[in-house]
Amino acid sequence: MVHTVHLPANFSGIKVDAVRFRCGSLRRYGAQVKEFHLGIGVTLQPCAERLVVIRQNLDLNWSPIYYANYDLSGYQLVSPILGLLAYNFGSDVNVSDSFEIGIHAGEKPITIDFSNASTTANVSGVRPLCASFENDGRVIIKVPESLFVCVAKRHGHYGLVIKSPPAPPPSMQMIKRKISLWKVVVGSSVGTALGVFLLGMLFVAMFVQVKKKARMEEMERRAYEEEALQVSMVGHVRAPTATVTRTTPIIEHGSRPYPS
Repeated sequence: MVHTVHLPANFSGIKVDAVRFRCGSLRRYGAQVKEFHLGIGVTLQPCAERLVVIRQNLDLNWSPIYYANYDLSGYQLVSPILGLLAYNFGSDVNVSDSFEIGIHAGEKPITIDFSNASTTANVSGVRPLCASFENDGRVIIKVPESLFVCVAKRHGHYGLVIKSPPAPPPSMQMIKRKISLWKVVVGSSVGTALGVFLLGMLFVAMFVQVKKKARMEEMERRAYEEEALQVSMVGHVRAPTATVTRTTPIIEHGSRPYPS
């Protein structure tokens, strides 16, 4: 079951959903998590016993974070950034277990359906390309498997792009102000840091909600188990007894006791 995670107001527009699985079940049967389809035989490394899969939609208001901090020269975003992440989850997770889990495709790739997310859905003659935003700051551009459907080999963040119209030749002043290599590296690092911070905040919000629900379920269970049954001595044995409720006598058929 997909659980919607409600985020603080300062993350308005971002949509986050969480689904819990057993590691073995996800490997054997695969799953559909919103736009992401995980095929049978996915590799989960390392996975303790249970995991929570996070799907993110950064919306068009937050997606420019990736556009501004990755080198997308010659392209422009035409869809929200969609993210797929996974984490170990549950009381069975040990300190030695890795918190984040890598999801890697099996024989069939992971597919991402942008049909309901692309802003070019009604523009004829425009065929968007798939963009994969890597952890090292690179952007990999690929031709989609079919219109608005991208394929991936692993978890991560993905979007659709189209080629931008050619820009006018730069002036001499612009050439002198060309960004040096070290600034590009710093920009990529800042983008990665922003991404990590954002993902951390999203997961904290999800984790708090899930733990609160689990705590309420535990309190209800304990209240049920500890419902009071009085204990009385029957001979030399202690035995539980239900609370005695006396039934109020009712005079039937209008009969009255004879006066003494």
